Amino acid sequence: MSAPQTTTDEPVGTPPADPPARRRPTLRPRDGSHARDYGPGFFVKLALMAVVDALGVYVVWSAWQAGSYGVLVASLALLVAANWVYFSRRALPLKYILPGLAFLLVFQIFVVAYTGYVAFTNYGTGHNGTKEQAVSALLVQNERRVEGSPSVPLTVVADGDELGFAVLTEGGDVEVGSADQPLTAADGASVEDDRVTEVPGWTVLPRDQVLQRQGEVTELRVPVSEDPEDGSIRTTDARTGYVYTSSLEWDEAADTMTDTTTGTVYTPNDEGQFEAADGTTLAVGWRVPVGLDNFATAFTDSRYAEPFLKILVWTFVFAVGSVATTFLLGLFLAITFNDTRMRGRKFYRTLMILPYAIPGFLAALLWSGLLNTRFGYINTVLLGGAEIPWLTDPWLAKLAVLGVNLWLGFPYMFLICTGALQSLPSDVMEAAKIDGAGRWRTWKSITLPLLLIATAPLLISSFAFNFNNFTLIYMLTGGGPRFADASVPLGHTDILISMVYSISGVDGSAAKDFGLASALSIVIFLIVGTISALAFRTTRKFEEIS
Repeated sequence: MSAPQTTTDEPVGTPPADPPARRRPTLRPRDGSHARDYGPGFFVKLALMAVVDALGVYVVWSAWQAGSYGVLVASLALLVAANWVYFSRRALPLKYILPGLAFLLVFQIFVVAYTGYVAFTNYGTGHNGTKEQAVSALLVQNERRVEGSPSVPLTVVADGDELGFAVLTEGGDVEVGSADQPLTAADGASVEDDRVTEVPGWTVLPRDQVLQRQGEVTELRVPVSEDPEDGSIRTTDARTGYVYTSSLEWDEAADTMTDTTTGTVYTPNDEGQFEAADGTTLAVGWRVPVGLDNFATAFTDSRYAEPFLKILVWTFVFAVGSVATTFLLGLFLAITFNDTRMRGRKFYRTLMILPYAIPGFLAALLWSGLLNTRFGYINTVLLGGAEIPWLTDPWLAKLAVLGVNLWLGFPYMFLICTGALQSLPSDVMEAAKIDGAGRWRTWKSITLPLLLIATAPLLISSFAFNFNNFTLIYMLTGGGPRFADASVPLGHTDILISMVYSISGVDGSAAKDFGLASALSIVIFLIVGTISALAFRTTRKFEEIS
């Protein structure tokens, strides 16, 4: 008896069904909403956000430690926004926009806002911090050795790069401290022959290292206690310490500073300084708002107003001249090498862009050496030993600046003019030829207008760049030669941005005046912004007419 046959709905010869594809693990919420995909992309995003969060927490903590609460709030806000954007499905467009917005906030908006704030203050030499910091600095800077105070054996110690003093008190105890840490008892310290030889947590510096850091050692002040009026320990030979106390006495309740040696009382004035009844002031002050005083100084004080007008005129000449010369030379070369009848055009075009491939600051330094009066290649070789003062005569220095900038800038104009010429519509050119227009007529009425429409925005940006071309001026001439009648370190080839740099005092050539430098920066911004806006408006009109 045969076994019963089973029936199936599948036709004979049908291959077995494929096993179900393995799916990535998903987690479906209990409320039945869309399941979250935990694929590789999710974990990559999680790792990147972990790095961003770690960096953000570090910045926030550093701002908290430094007391920069504005930076702290901004960093915390950016950190929270980044986490919300990149872990939310509702903020997809912001995932691409947020990095640009963050950089715009940090490097543009914050910088402009802070510059505007500084422009209305007296921030500069003698006014670098708050009033509390000024008081502390005055007390420290006016320290004198206490008469009759005993000397104490002293040893120079270090904790990493931080120096400190270990002293042996009259009672035989060892105390150690640094500029930021008052003297405290050092348990477990070793003493031999009335000299501290070992301090836990500190490294005793050998004599050769003490000599190498002699300047730091003699300038170091270690507070005796938390009370500034108790003075500090200082040394002149790195072996013996003396107690120094300030000759000034700060009365916080009365808001006065008194010189204990003369009895002179100083009170705060409106300019952020302690001033006596006879008008004398103490050297260190603090930042205070000064309104429009910095702008008034820039335009009314003869020390700045006269050089400012000369530099303003030269800045316009330099910016306009640089754009005009580089554009004309670049356009001429572009037309020349765009002619199909010329052989080796690719090779010549490559040679033309070589100056553009050299960093601007390096090229300016090279030209500074080539134009040296006595040892430069141009004078000694090309001109047969002539001593032409290319960089020390006012007019020749300006000519040299324009010439070097022409050499640096024409490759850029050559590139954009070549691209603009090659993109001109050929049908328009053919129509001009059919109408009987000659080469000059075609160039004047068709080629040049279309070329200017394409290059006008780039010419405006080139003007703005050259208006603030600090690198060329600083590396080539340093702003010199100097004005003979100016009391500030400014020269004939200085432009406004290099003038701002010199007035700021960052290079050490003058007292720091960040408030005045910021005010001049705002003036430069207004000038460039106004000219650029007018130029773009004119460009749009030109497009409509054409």
